[in-house]
Amino acid sequence: MDPATLAAHAQQILRDATIPELPNHYAGKVRDNYDLPDGRRIIIATDRLSAFDRILCAVPFKGQVLTQTARHWFEQTRDICPNHVLDYPDPNVVIGRRLDILPVEIVVRGYLAGTTGTSILTLYKAGQREMYGTRLPDGMRDNQKLPQAIITPTSKAFDGGHDEPLTPAEILERKLLTPAQWEQLNHYALALFARGQAMAAERGLILADTKYEFGTDAEGKIVLADEIHTPDSSRYWKAASFQARFEAGEKPESFDKDFVRSWVAARCDPYRDPIPEIPEDLILATAAVYIEAFEMITGQRFELPPAQPVLERIRANLARFFG
Repeated sequence: MDPATLAAHAQQILRDATIPELPNHYAGKVRDNYDLPDGRRIIIATDRLSAFDRILCAVPFKGQVLTQTARHWFEQTRDICPNHVLDYPDPNVVIGRRLDILPVEIVVRGYLAGTTGTSILTLYKAGQREMYGTRLPDGMRDNQKLPQAIITPTSKAFDGGHDEPLTPAEILERKLLTPAQWEQLNHYALALFARGQAMAAERGLILADTKYEFGTDAEGKIVLADEIHTPDSSRYWKAASFQARFEAGEKPESFDKDFVRSWVAARCDPYRDPIPEIPEDLILATAAVYIEAFEMITGQRFELPPAQPVLERIRANLARFFG
């Protein structure tokens, strides 16, 4: 999308999705949720950008990009695994089945990559070879393709604590999942990732790793929840330049959405200090990257929403749910 068009829509953002007429409101870092009495959940993706355990700003169209990217993948993978989706009443909104979220977060990795304390690259560089119940060979380099995709489960911290690496044996010993549930999650996660990698390759992309969240429905069936293969839940690299960059020891080319995060970190302690006012051109550059990611990942053209306040539009589209 050209810069002039983006600039013209700079104020068309959704910072807050509070709708008093809807029941049981819970606001996460990015999404606002409403639980309906009949077991459905309304999930509204806002444009909030979260980093350093706080909200930094709002990026135009971010919520729409995440919702519509996930929609693309939910539709492309529903033959593999049931998902929570019931309806899409608005570009930023999904109506889903309310689930009991399982206490294990599933990350599937195809490459030796990552920057967090639980990433396999961080652990590998610290000298570990046995991790998450898998042994990796010696002599691997940053961002090298793994012999095969692996699942690296972590405990899901519902109380704001930190996720911790888990092995399959620990998952079963601590009774976080039953053996049947763990087997089913393995099957679903690896099949979803394989589909994602194959379709990404057709779009000139490498799906390096991704995160899945699963829950159980009222009958105890495992269902895919939250989002799937979005720019926020996944690491995508551009395939055309990958090999040359890898051989040169350079970082793979990716959708770099960290303009705002890097700008803030260079100017303050983002965990303690007040956040300086973030320039609009940085926010718009981030919006452009999200739109580019949507179009590359899905092969679809990004559709600009109507020129009206986003919350006003969402309220109109959700009016039938008002009590």
